[in-house]
Amino acid sequence: MIATEKPKIYHAIGRRKSAIASVRLYNGSGRLTVNGNDLEEYCSTEQMVRQIKTPLVTVGQLDKLDVNIMVKGSGSTGQSGAIALGIARALQLMNPELRSKLKPKGHLTRDPRAKERKKPGQPGARKKFQFSKR
Repeated sequence: MIATEKPKIYHAIGRRKSAIASVRLYNGSGRLTVNGNDLEEYCSTEQMVRQIKTPLVTVGQLDKLDVNIMVKGSGSTGQSGAIALGIARALQLMNPELRSKLKPKGHLTRDPRAKERKKPGQPGARKKFQFSKR
């Protein structure tokens, strides 16, 4: 009996706003799936597709790796940012030498911006009720 070798899978998590993306990266033909759908099918805009693919394009691995992504929370902008960060982190796990290519382009930096909380005694985070002198 011949033992079949399982492909090495690299797993990483990316976050942006309130979106969380779980990324699995393995050798393949360049297929990207998001929540069970093809990338172009899932993404609503070309900008979203481009943002997700940039870490793979930076290291020249776009057509050599398969990426399986599960993402939830936030909207399209938050989800695409979370996916891109997850892919960059998985690439770094796969080959630590790729860090020197990914880091200067900002692919490994987590964007800390999130929605500011509403303050008590105000209608929103920054908005104030109208001031009346008399």
